[in-house]
Amino acid sequence: MRLDKFLKVSRIIKRRTVAKEVCDNGRIQVNGRTAKAGHDIEAGDTLIIEFGRRILTVEVQDTPNTIRADQAETLYTVIGNEEKKEEEWI
Repeated sequence: MRLDKFLKVSRIIKRRTVAKEVCDNGRIQVNGRTAKAGHDIEAGDTLIIEFGRRILTVEVQDTPNTIRADQAETLYTVIGNEEKKEEEWI
């Protein structure tokens, strides 16, 4: 499944166009490498996502094309959720 689609389906990012922009700006790494929106991801991949001052690290559990909103959190496991230090953020 494409990275931008996974981010939308899993509801980590609410809109696919926003997910594409985040990917294309180099703010997402898949298994330690910067990835574009069209990168194929699979179960077991580790995603590091930069949201402004926050860094979210998740492990992909499953990649279905559609899922109900109340089950979206079952698609990934949160490994880390940390704030950037002030000097890193600037």
